[in-house]
Amino acid sequence: MSPIRVFSMVVVLVQLTGCGSGNDFSDLDAYMNEMRLRAPGKIEPTPTFRSYPTFTYSAANLRSPFSRQVRIDLAGQPRGSRNVKPDPNRVKQYLEGFNIEQFEMVGTISNASGSFALLRGAGGVHRLKVGDYLGRNDGRIVAINASQVDVVEIVPDGQGAWLERPRTLPLKEHS
Repeated sequence: MSPIRVFSMVVVLVQLTGCGSGNDFSDLDAYMNEMRLRAPGKIEPTPTFRSYPTFTYSAANLRSPFSRQVRIDLAGQPRGSRNVKPDPNRVKQYLEGFNIEQFEMVGTISNASGSFALLRGAGGVHRLKVGDYLGRNDGRIVAINASQVDVVEIVPDGQGAWLERPRTLPLKEHS
């Protein structure tokens, strides 16, 4: 070891022993006694707070008074049919677990067994034929051509019946 290193270690040890030796807290004791004489002998209790009745805002589900009023013509809305409804006993296909909005048509292929649409979505490119299902609303493929895939979904009409809603997935160019 170098002499400089030995010297610095000795200096550090002397300083550490100087800090721990002696229990002379007379200046701290004097300060504490002075503070005890100045301060009153009792601490005031915390003030008590009155509780106020709670308020529940009940207009959260109402129309905002700052937006324009919208008139809904219920006569113009399409009405569902009791004859149209999804089949609860049908085994769901894999692509029915995804929203139809995430699928895009990227092409078609044909072979001896028929023509198929190529749809990208749900983590890959999937080959589908007429009659296959996709989307969460019982969407069934009804037609495939070179530029689009036609799908019919079964959605509730809001009044206890079901509607068939057509959707089109157009071919995405340059994908």
